[in-house]
Amino acid sequence: MSTKTASNFILASESKAFDLQHRRVISFNIDRYDTAVSNGLKRWNNLENAKRKAHSLKWRVMENLDKLLPEFEANFQKNGGKVIWANDIQEAQQEILTILKRIQAKKVVKSKSMVTEEIELNAFLESNQIESVETDLGEYIVQLLGQKPYHIVTPAMHLSLPDIAKLFHEKFGTPENASAEQLTLKARELLRDEYLSADVGITGANFLLVDTGSIAITENEGNARLSTSFPKIHIAVVGIEKLIPSISDLDLYWPLLGNHGTGQNLTVYNTILSGPKRENESDGPDEMYVILLDNGRTDLLAQKDQRQGLYCIRCGACLNACPIYKNVGGHTYGTTYSGPIGSIITPHMKGMQEFKHLSYASSLCGKCSEVCPVKIDIHKMLLLNRRDSVKEGLNPQVENWGWKAFVKIATKRKWLDFWGGKWKNFFLSRFFAKAWGTKRTLPSIAPESFSKQWKEQQKDKI
Repeated sequence: MSTKTASNFILASESKAFDLQHRRVISFNIDRYDTAVSNGLKRWNNLENAKRKAHSLKWRVMENLDKLLPEFEANFQKNGGKVIWANDIQEAQQEILTILKRIQAKKVVKSKSMVTEEIELNAFLESNQIESVETDLGEYIVQLLGQKPYHIVTPAMHLSLPDIAKLFHEKFGTPENASAEQLTLKARELLRDEYLSADVGITGANFLLVDTGSIAITENEGNARLSTSFPKIHIAVVGIEKLIPSISDLDLYWPLLGNHGTGQNLTVYNTILSGPKRENESDGPDEMYVILLDNGRTDLLAQKDQRQGLYCIRCGACLNACPIYKNVGGHTYGTTYSGPIGSIITPHMKGMQEFKHLSYASSLCGKCSEVCPVKIDIHKMLLLNRRDSVKEGLNPQVENWGWKAFVKIATKRKWLDFWGGKWKNFFLSRFFAKAWGTKRTLPSIAPESFSKQWKEQQKDKI
């Protein structure tokens, strides 16, 4: 096991968990989210039935992914688009660069894509002297700060209004106490010119529609529409798991995504794109590409017990419900997809050895599974990841010895009672003093076991 990634996570978690300002901002933002979502979910007559149907559809997709992906490709190509298959990050980057170099592109505008974060596209384009501008306000803010998105739906959740006002004051000279409306208007003013001067627009997609050969994008700001309308080329980078069978399935998934993501009935802009513009159309790109990214997804698909992780529609509900995420924050995970869902999929996509520790970063309270709109059994998947890491021999040998000793003692009452409370407390204080962290102390064990105390009480009654 590589200890560097895990130790970095532990150090960052301890630091962030006791950052009171961070906790205040996150608690405030998530409380607002909880209120909105609670009101949004009341609109369903039978939410549980809708979630079961969404789960069933995603199950059918994953069981037939090998048939549905070529079908989507064929239908998208009929619409005039082109499909590119990318096995990993490097292939995706090179395919995008090939398109950009062909037209000698100097600037791209981006919108609605966690997958481009996954393939580290901004840094890659910068290294090739191509400017990449995030157009979604939250992504734009964290790009100005030189940070990664904090959350898969609200990238700047960790920032307060004064934080953003200070940033805009330093970068663009806006008032130090600017309101949210003023900051939004300034961002709009800055970004409008970017759309007009961009050579290429790059987005993700919330869903790939097999029957129509289309992509569906959900957003609240309209930036994806501008990013796909003004530039002459549109590239959509999408994970292969985003398929749904039919355009008619959107009447289920769009409300579920809106309700669980922001509490809305539907997000403000819901767009279906079916290829480049046609001869009789005035708006839209001359060329449209969909890059289908694997990057470890088929490795997760091969895990029959854990492939549920691919059902995710990226609503962010499990992050907002998770007590660990709310305390340690999104950047601490060191991954594109943080929180419970990231802890499931990252070990399979980026390597169990390097990221198995994320599956232990959970209280297993089950709240993540409870709130999931497609009924992914998240806390069970975390346990299965832990099981797999042990089967692969990735846990330290000392841990194996410790568990063997524990099982031997705990399964034999005589052995358990032989080591009285005094010796147990000494052993724990000597070897496990920091097991609960530096801020807490282990509780003391009673001098006598419950079994002995019970026998003594029964003797007195006789």
